[in-house]
Formats: sequence, C-alpha cells, structure tokens
Amino acid sequence: NATSGSNETVVSSPTEDVATVDSLSTGSAGTLFVQVVGAVVSPGVYELPPDSRVMDAVALAGGLTAKADPASVNLARIIQDGEQLVIGTSGGKDSSRNTQPTAININNATVDDFDKLPRIGATLAERIVAYRDANGPFSAIDELLDVPGIGDLTLAGMRDKITL
Repeated sequence: NATSGSNETVVSSPTEDVATVDSLSTGSAGTLFVQVVGAVVSPGVYELPPDSRVMDAVALAGGLTAKADPASVNLARIIQDGEQLVIGTSGGKDSSRNTQPTAININNATVDDFDKLPRIGATLAERIVAYRDANGPFSAIDELLDVPGIGDLTLAGMRDKITL
C-alpha cells in the first residue's frame, strides 16, 4: 500500500538575529530591505521579514542614540520594502512640551521629509531634492522659490517648519 499523502511539515520561522546587508543581494519572496539612517547606533541597510515595524528596523540598527528624538518617526508603523527611515535628533532643546514637530533642514531633508510639509506632495518634494542636488545647498530659505512649482503661498505655508 502506497501512502497517498505526505506528513512533511514545512516550518518557516523568522530568525532572531537578522544581520546587516553587507553587499547587494536578492532576498527571498517577501523579504524587506530597509535603510536606517540618522540617530541610530549602526546606520545601514537591514533585511527584515514581512509586516515588520519601524521599531524592528531601529532595533536592528542598534537602537536610538542619546541624541535621537523618538517622536521624529512613528515606531509602530509597518515598513515597506526599499524604504529609508530617517531618525531625527532632538537638537538639544527641551521640546517635551512642544507640540510642533522639529523644523526640517532643507539642506539635508529627504523626499519623505519634504513630503510631510504642508502643500508639498511627493512630486514637489522630489523636485526640491533634485534642485538641491543640481545646484548645491540652499543659502537662504527664499531660494526655494527657484524650485519649479514653489510659489509665495507654498513657501509661506512651510516657512515656520523649515530651517537651513
């Protein structure tokens, strides 16, 4: 008599120790690659299982540094493949009672940072970064008016949320 079925059990468990990606590689289906930069102990690119959260990526990067601002990123958010997580710093000011987010520096802000500003969508955020990459750092806030798509109203809406 031949056995009609197999009693094989495939066990798939996430590893406890996910290592830094030291070279370009291709992950298995569903593997996420995330870059963690800013105020973490070991910035880099990390491989995580599907449905991982920002806090998981931060933990792989050695955790937050003493200068990190935990409110600069939503640690509970589920991450996406190819994402860059930027962990901001507190800036040394007592911001514990400040309900306003820390102003972003337009000379080192990412597309994601700009995208969070009022009246700035992903397309305009990409234009700002591309303009800065092509022309060098901004020397004045008003230079943002040179970026196609930014007018006086757009600049006025974000002026108190940006810095040099």
